[in-house]
Amino acid sequence: MRAPVAGWLFVTPMIVILGLFLILPIVMALWVSVSNWSGRGSPFGGSTQFVGIANYSDLLTKPGLARQDFMTSLRNTFFYVIGVVPLQTALALMLAVLVNQKFLRGRTFFRTAFYFPSVVSSVAITLVFLFLFAGSGAVNGALAWVGINGPNWFADPRGLIHLAGDWIGVWNINDPPSVLTGTRLVNLSLWEWIKGPSVAMSAIMLQVIWTTAGTFMLMFLAALQDLPVEVEEAARVDGANARQRFWNVTIPHLRPTIMLVVTLGTPCSCSSQFSTSSPSSSSS
Repeated sequence: MRAPVAGWLFVTPMIVILGLFLILPIVMALWVSVSNWSGRGSPFGGSTQFVGIANYSDLLTKPGLARQDFMTSLRNTFFYVIGVVPLQTALALMLAVLVNQKFLRGRTFFRTAFYFPSVVSSVAITLVFLFLFAGSGAVNGALAWVGINGPNWFADPRGLIHLAGDWIGVWNINDPPSVLTGTRLVNLSLWEWIKGPSVAMSAIMLQVIWTTAGTFMLMFLAALQDLPVEVEEAARVDGANARQRFWNVTIPHLRPTIMLVVTLGTPCSCSSQFSTSSPSSSSS
């Protein structure tokens, strides 16, 4: 009887913390979403009433600024996730394979260096990226060496797909096709739906990839070190080259880790994007 009691005593502090800072806020948010709270005063006051799914219905069916901002947030989140998750997964896997090579000297140094951005203060990382991507920053300075006039990264709302189409001559970004601008789908035109991540968002995506790849690299590195040596040796004896061994031996062994990385990366990307998707920043 002592073992269950000791176990509950050990986990009680974490249960209390999760209840106060995770479960309780979720319950409060659910109540706000199904009530007529106006945003003023307490959402649990006597003037707040239960309205069911009316708020969700209005958001999806009632034309107006609220639905337009919501759809813009969905679009931004979609492009953000499909841009961040695959790139951070591929970069983390590439770094893990690199630092797992036995011939690499200073492997401990490189592992620490690649993981370092994941534990550095977010304030410090933000200052570094503000310096790099400022209008007269290091990135635009490097682009100027090859004759490219870099954009104002953190204030440019133009979409990358729009810019790519303009560059290859599919359309003129300043005079888009009327068939795209005139066709609307849930408060946004097709031209707005296909804009892709903005220039400003792309800089933020690079920052997120840079700061998260190190953590996922450690997961891949642990899985690579757990790879059965006899399987690798058998593939080498059968005449498989390095590329064949990677795709036919290493990748199948890493499938659970890849699923874990993608599963962890997707909700983190969604939550961080939704937290920055406000009416004041919807154009970006």
